[in-house]
Formats: sequence, structure tokens, C-alpha cells
Amino acid sequence: MKVESLNVNMMCENTYVVYDETGECVVIDCGCKSEAECESLAALIESRQLTVRHLLCTHLHLDHTFGNAFMRERYGVSAEASEADHLLAEMCHYQAIAFGIPDEEAEMETPLYTLKDGETVRFGETELEIIATPGHSPGGVSFYNKAEGVLFSGDTLMKNAIGATNLPGGRKSKLLKSIKERLMTLPDSTVVMPGHGEVTTIGEERANNPYLQDEGKA
Repeated sequence: MKVESLNVNMMCENTYVVYDETGECVVIDCGCKSEAECESLAALIESRQLTVRHLLCTHLHLDHTFGNAFMRERYGVSAEASEADHLLAEMCHYQAIAFGIPDEEAEMETPLYTLKDGETVRFGETELEIIATPGHSPGGVSFYNKAEGVLFSGDTLMKNAIGATNLPGGRKSKLLKSIKERLMTLPDSTVVMPGHGEVTTIGEERANNPYLQDEGKA
């Protein structure tokens, strides 16, 4: 499995292209907002001669979904997200206010396909397990490739940080529960590819993330 990323939009979001030797790929959290960002993503996909099989969303905040319409139009793939996050797609007006952008730049279709905890997304010879990690959003999910020990955590877990919980549907206690009970059970060597910021590992976050210490220090 190979992973390439683009850092995009005003929120410095990480958009991932994940593929294997078969040439099939998934795009995770397509936050490409400008035409130039969208074309950079297309150039990456096309230069590697990849076939896009899935457009996966860890959650439906705008900075992770700006490029969904582009992906549908260019590659014929529809967004896939947890059903619990579908309400966020219907709240584009409020998200636009929060992001300080015009309504017309915040349009988002409700995903056609639903991601469910414990199920598997397959492309080529690769599998990604869906892990429900709500808290940053009502239906946040992470994607885990056990064979190579790689986790795509969205905004659930980041280097020395966790996702914000002051957006609609966010709840800190639920987010911490998701991280501690669903992600901290993974091996320390697991590589964590977050929605923002640098790559880290489960072990590094277990040892150094200030939010994951005992409740008195959280």
C-alpha cells in the first residue's frame, strides 16, 4: 500500500490518495477547494495511472469535503460517510458561517453510501477497516489498514492534539472515549495519518498527547 498526500485549503487539511500495485485507489477526505488544488489532485491520480474506487470521508466538515463535487464530476465517485454525519451535509449554511465563506462555496450533497463500524472498504488487494470514532463530529470514523499498520484518523487524533469539539455535534467526553477505547487499543507502532498536521504514531500519542493522560491532567 502506498500513500500520498496534499495539504490543501485555508485550514491546511490533509487529503490522502491511497493505492496499491493493482492501480486501484481511494481518496480520503478530499478537501481540495480551489481549481488549482483540484487539478493537483487529478495530476497525482493520473500520473500514477490510478483508478479511483472510493471517496471516503472521515467526517463531513467542509474543510474535508470541498473537493467532493470535483471527484464526482471527474471520476464518477460519490462520497461515503457515516450516517450519523449526514446531518452536517444539511447544515452547510451554518458551516459556511463558521468557516467565514459564502454559502455557494459550501454546498455539499448528502453521501449516497454509508460507512458502518466494523465493515471493510476494499480496493485492489487492500482493505481498510472502518472504526467508529465519534466526538469531533457525530459520526466520525477512522480507517485502519491492519496489514501495514496505518491509521487514517481524520480530526479524531492528531500529533499531540485531538479534534475540536466546539462545532455542532462535537462532544469532548465522547471524543476521548473514542480515542482511548478504539484507537489506543491499536499497536504502538501504528502510523497515524491525521486530517491536519504531521504524521505520528499511536505509541507517540500514548506517551506524549496531553489529552490522553489521566483525567486530572486532561
